[in-house]
Amino acid sequence: MSDQPKAVVLLSGGLDSATTLAIAHEQGFASHALSFDYGQRHAAELNAAHRVAADLGVFEHKVLPLSLDDIGGSALTDQDIAVPEGGGEGIPVTYVPARNTVFLSLALGWAEVLGARDLFVGVNAVDYSGYPDCRPEFIAAFERLANLATRAGVEGGRFRIHAPLIEMSKAEIVRTGTRLGLDYGLTVSCYRADAEGLACGRCDSCRFRAQGFAEAGLSDPTRYRD
Repeated sequence: MSDQPKAVVLLSGGLDSATTLAIAHEQGFASHALSFDYGQRHAAELNAAHRVAADLGVFEHKVLPLSLDDIGGSALTDQDIAVPEGGGEGIPVTYVPARNTVFLSLALGWAEVLGARDLFVGVNAVDYSGYPDCRPEFIAAFERLANLATRAGVEGGRFRIHAPLIEMSKAEIVRTGTRLGLDYGLTVSCYRADAEGLACGRCDSCRFRAQGFAEAGLSDPTRYRD
């Protein structure tokens, strides 16, 4: 492990972040997985993150508490805002204000402490819900910030923000993870999963996930409530 370059990988416990972690491993990084207990609707995705991290054998898995529910403004952090079904126009209420900016900032801080120069995030700009912080422009802008706002960057280090899924369809993501031996049955993607990790089958995240497996021609291991 000491000969491998270090990377901080954001790991939510969902399909995309788990695939991103598997890609980081394939590329030879010693992965330090970072998850957040940010006041999200359920703990099922954090339980999934622990399972994925253990299954893939990360070097370290850290879970940081972060009370984004104190800010609210999203169906994922405010129990009074309903999770929509069937999509819709514009940016949906499942968007969590500035979430990826906050997550990447903390990942950047940990990377600087570790001496890592590579950060991985599972954002996707193809099969996604219209979130502004899942676009290539955001990733490029954050990489510039990382190299301007850190001691490591100022002293000649070079941070790289890897978003390997950003131009993939959900089917391509599923095929990639399957090729890498990832067990998608360990993951939870549903916005409204119950305490056992059972999915609703109706939210945007469930629909995108099911469509990805169908288009990939692969069996979907998702466990549903109904």
